Amino acid sequence: MKSTSKIKREKRYYDDFPITSVCRADLESAGFDTINVDNDIMLELASKMANAYCDIGFWEDLEILAKYLKIKKHKKFNKRK
Repeated sequence: MKSTSKIKREKRYYDDFPITSVCRADLESAGFDTINVDNDIMLELASKMANAYCDIGFWEDLEILAKYLKIKKHKKFNKRK
């Protein structure tokens, strides 16, 4: 049986913090006509944008900004350099 404090730590480990969002106004600002863009299309766009960000810059930005905020790395990761 897990202790209450361990369960709280595990839940905290997976807490999500939103990074950004996309809305029809964003599309309009980029010159797109959103008159026929329904919520299903918006959800697909958001999903594809999230995947693209993870592939193209998320991990690099995470590393840079975590260092900027002085978040310490585990010792095992510090030894890899």
